[in-house]
Amino acid sequence: MSKPVGIGAARIEQPAPVVLVPKSPVLPAASSRLWRLWPIGGLAVVALLVVAGAVWWLSSADGTVNYSTAPVALGTVTRTVTATGTVNPVLTIIVGSYVSGVIQDINCDYNTKVSKGQVCAKIDPRPYQSVVDQNAANLTQAKAQLEKDKASFTYARLNYDRSSRLAQTNAVSKDTLDLAKNVLDQAQAQIGVDEAAILQRQAQLDAAQVNLGYTDILSPVDGTVVSRNVTVGQTVAASFQTPTLFLIAADLTKMQVDTNVSESDIGGIKVGNKANFTVDAFPRHTFEGTVTQVRQSPQTVQNVVTYDVVVSVSNPDLTLKPGMTAANRIVIDERRDVLRVPSQALRYLPASAGGATTRRGGTSPGTKTAARAAVWVLRDGRPEQVAVTAGLDDDTYTEIVAGDVIAGDQVITAERRATSVKAAAPRLQL
Repeated sequence: MSKPVGIGAARIEQPAPVVLVPKSPVLPAASSRLWRLWPIGGLAVVALLVVAGAVWWLSSADGTVNYSTAPVALGTVTRTVTATGTVNPVLTIIVGSYVSGVIQDINCDYNTKVSKGQVCAKIDPRPYQSVVDQNAANLTQAKAQLEKDKASFTYARLNYDRSSRLAQTNAVSKDTLDLAKNVLDQAQAQIGVDEAAILQRQAQLDAAQVNLGYTDILSPVDGTVVSRNVTVGQTVAASFQTPTLFLIAADLTKMQVDTNVSESDIGGIKVGNKANFTVDAFPRHTFEGTVTQVRQSPQTVQNVVTYDVVVSVSNPDLTLKPGMTAANRIVIDERRDVLRVPSQALRYLPASAGGATTRRGGTSPGTKTAARAAVWVLRDGRPEQVAVTAGLDDDTYTEIVAGDVIAGDQVITAERRATSVKAAAPRLQL
């Protein structure tokens, strides 16, 4: 009920406000079910569109398979071990000093060709010459003392003989005879002492002369000086350790490469294996050598164990120089004029057969046992699997010991499927 409102004499009634309540829409039953099934239906539609697109793509694409092939041919399969090393002379002589002193003269320098016995340097000989003179004087004195004592011995013997004759007639006492005999014996013993002193003085003189001779620094071999570590006026001290004055290479026409080979590769290396190497100074020149020694002394650096393998090489033109770094390839096994295929051919498998690439034929490094494997040969434009027996493998080529392949056959190493899409037809403009 609206309340009356009085305004003067008039009476007006105000209507009550109207409140609108929204009502839920009422959908048909079929439309409600479709709305609930829309996510499932949408996914199904998308899947159908994807399948249709794939079918259209495959139908419009060219399914031709292109094969990468390589010929089966005769060649060499070589298993090698790579390592780095240093070029050194076969024999290097360290020339030092046995005595101390001041370098008075130097006659040899770097690259000087020397002969055995040649004087390369000289130490001031004056201190050692004085010792020689002193010992020579001592020797002369000892010899003079011997002559004096010999004269005394002669007199003592005469005195004893005289006393002995007089004692027979009782002209002298027995005590006088015994005294003469004692003097004679002492004189004879003194001669022995003098002779020993002479030998001692002679030995001292010889030692002094040897030291004097050591003041001349001589080359012990024929060769070439590769290092000089002293200068004129320098004092060398040989009291505790022999100082190194020169390094002389006996023969630079014969060199060796000291190669560090890891313990995993040392088992396949034997004396007599062929080797070749290059140096940075002559990258296009390959030097050939032979393994002459596999040393049994391991070298451990940061828990890495290596062994020294000596490769001898001829150097007639003196191309190689001491200290060069050499990149070595040591041949541990080699097969010449054998049927071989690329190692990749033994790992190939067609995509239609699964396309697995983990299969590997051939032998493991350093082994000589043949293994069963298979290759795919392209015959009449179609791949054909052929069973083979693989031999030596050098990671590039694999030896074929047996199998239905001949030189000239094309083995498949890889395949590639062409995916060129056909051009769409032009639309008509209406």
